[in-house]
Amino acid sequence: MSRTRTAAVLAGLLLLAACSDAPGEQGEGAGTDVPDDAAAGPSAGVPTLDVEVVADGLDHPWDVAQAPDGTLLFDERGGGLTAVLPDGEVRPLETDLGDLFADGETGLMGLTLDPAFTENRRFYTCQGVQEDGGAEIQVITWTVDADWTSATRVADPLLGGVPVNESSGRHGGCRPRFDATGQLLVATGDNAVGSNPQDLTSLAGKVLRIDPQTGGPSAGNPFLDAEDRDTRLIWSYGHRNVQGLAVQPGTDQAYAVEQGTGVDDEVNRLVAGGNYGYDPDGAPAGPEGGYDESVPMTDPAIPGAIGAVWSSGDPTIATSGGGFVDGDQWGGYDGVLMVGVQKDTGVLGLRIDDDGRLLEQFRVPELEDTYGRIRTPVQGADGSLYVTTDNGDGEDQLLRVTPRP
Repeated sequence: MSRTRTAAVLAGLLLLAACSDAPGEQGEGAGTDVPDDAAAGPSAGVPTLDVEVVADGLDHPWDVAQAPDGTLLFDERGGGLTAVLPDGEVRPLETDLGDLFADGETGLMGLTLDPAFTENRRFYTCQGVQEDGGAEIQVITWTVDADWTSATRVADPLLGGVPVNESSGRHGGCRPRFDATGQLLVATGDNAVGSNPQDLTSLAGKVLRIDPQTGGPSAGNPFLDAEDRDTRLIWSYGHRNVQGLAVQPGTDQAYAVEQGTGVDDEVNRLVAGGNYGYDPDGAPAGPEGGYDESVPMTDPAIPGAIGAVWSSGDPTIATSGGGFVDGDQWGGYDGVLMVGVQKDTGVLGLRIDDDGRLLEQFRVPELEDTYGRIRTPVQGADGSLYVTTDNGDGEDQLLRVTPRP
């Protein structure tokens, strides 16, 4: 597999058109307003970015994390965990994935390392699982050996019972990330079943918050007094298909990147008990129940529905994973939320202030229409931005993006 390739530097920043009602509010089919002084791109100087291919010949790599020793761990949706060692060796791990349910958009999806990885060697995956009684989505805890040769399940599952669309694999989610308190956030898709986003007894179309040791509800969850156990796991609801979770440096505020219909993609600022207003349960009943995808991503008719921090408007761009970049070496990019784009291929940059207000939006030129569909951008322990592409057929890559000194 290739280890190096430097992308040609493009000039300027490509802007997204922006127009809507008011910042933080979302009208049907409308984009998000930003201040006039944001229209020219980042407000401070941005460095030229170098793009290096760390691994290629991949098939739908979904997520990536970097261990403190510099090793990268990534997965592929159809199955497989791979380590990239600090010397560049690409090493597939011996892994039991014989029960993987991989169909359509569902398979081996998000992964994240435990904050105490150096001591416990634990990481977590969110994946479709085929069992005797059918399929579901589970969060599984693994350990990896010190030599990065094999991964072993140790909590199988940590969390089960997340519904999956067995007929198509649509809207499987699924992204795990740790919040600032050490609890595990798990973003799920709605499985293209219209009743799921607003149903507080379903784990689909939600952001969950669970104890990483037990899989149970975390202290401080908003519905801890509910009779239903699944309800006690919920942090927020009314989501369609959350593809990205990211915690903002300096504020510890969590944001969700949501892939929308033809109406809107969204980035949402997560609050405990928040209803983000997706309710597609108005269509005539079909094999999967009512699912009217013409409804707005945040339905203003739902009392208390929380508007998006950013929305694409029509046409949508199919937002996916997201991660903040942090550090002085990033210059004008410091503090920006980088979001993978799958239709209008590239990476979208969003600058969001400490109060959740969108200040500017732009496209990253070195990644624009160069590597195809982008699944996940996430900052590594070394400060670099790692990016997985999502083109399929063995044409995918794991990229390292670094600011040029």
